[in-house]
Amino acid sequence: WELKPTILKVAKVEPTQITFCPPALQVIAGEPYFHLKHRGMAQKSLTKHRGWHLRLKRDPQIPWFEQQALKRRTKRAAMIVPTDPWFHKQWYMVSGNNDITPDLNVLTAWSQGYTGLGVVVSILDDGVEKEHPDLEANYDPLASYDFNDNDPDPQPRYNRWNENRHGTRCAGEVAAAANNHVCGAGIAYGAKIGGVRMLDGDVNDIVEAQSLSLQPQHIDIYSASWGPEDDGKTVDGPGVLAREAFRKGVANGRGGLGSLFVWASGNGGLRKDNCNCDGYTNSIYTLSVGSTTESGRVPWYTEACASTLTATYSSGAKGEKQIVTTDLRHTCTGSHTGTSASAPLAAGLIALALEANPALTWRDMQHLVVRASSPAHLQADDWVRNGVGRQGEAGPSLARWPIKCVCLFIK
Repeated sequence: WELKPTILKVAKVEPTQITFCPPALQVIAGEPYFHLKHRGMAQKSLTKHRGWHLRLKRDPQIPWFEQQALKRRTKRAAMIVPTDPWFHKQWYMVSGNNDITPDLNVLTAWSQGYTGLGVVVSILDDGVEKEHPDLEANYDPLASYDFNDNDPDPQPRYNRWNENRHGTRCAGEVAAAANNHVCGAGIAYGAKIGGVRMLDGDVNDIVEAQSLSLQPQHIDIYSASWGPEDDGKTVDGPGVLAREAFRKGVANGRGGLGSLFVWASGNGGLRKDNCNCDGYTNSIYTLSVGSTTESGRVPWYTEACASTLTATYSSGAKGEKQIVTTDLRHTCTGSHTGTSASAPLAAGLIALALEANPALTWRDMQHLVVRASSPAHLQADDWVRNGVGRQGEAGPSLARWPIKCVCLFIK
């Protein structure tokens, strides 16, 4: 087939049965999915090319093909004007007393020697500032790629608005270096951190599948704080290729133990958005994370849905503390917000657990998160016992607002 450098189709074929000229791009390593680009199609065309569709459909060697369509993806940062000054203390992990004040009990894990050493986390987002003084020591180029520009460098694109700061902020929550007098410390400051630049350009099923399937034998945890629009009316999810990447990741990633996909549950609370309608957070393969505030309340952006497995801390109402992390241009911030900030905290906690027990499977980790989650400090009047008998200190419940106040911390 003649190819053009734009989108057209992804076809599934047996690689020994057919030869592409010029060579077609293999979408998922080791799997018979190939990206074909046609010269005669207008870029970003919304209409099918009838002739080529008929020819591909009639070919007995091609069991499936699909014309690629651009997908609208939004970063899940709660859009509020910061009201607090720089926070020099990371309140969500340093209080050291779970019975009195809210925190993730991270100091207990650190005191036992667990810092995420040997674990690799990759942030799927708009890039990571790899030379940031609080990230460069833990940066892992093998866990990084730029699928927007198709090169190995995930450095974010800079502009005066700093709109591509999202990934760098998420990365610092996980693995900002400790004891170096810069910003704060990541939850898993001994882990390696990579970045995938995939949100700062056209997003389609191919880009998502490539990001989700990057180096599955090297990367342990993929952290994503994005998804379909949280507008209360969009129902969307992963396409054929992204679903296949999820499936292959949990089946074959980490030497067969399964890749771990941590996902922010969404910020559409004000618009009555429901994360059950988000095919990423609702996937059985993802570990979906919501938020609670320092006061233990449900933040204004939280979405109610049964797909949320747990929650960690994040921003809340005006005057409540937010999340401390790295920021663009080698700076720091105390105003990272939304479920975007909650998911990387969970990814860091999971990295600590993987260091303690590298043999945990992807399903083990989901069970561990349920058992380690507790409603301590969380204010809600609708806790009920779910179908497997979990309530209160035993773990999260599936109440009318299912997991809205469950907070993940180390037990």
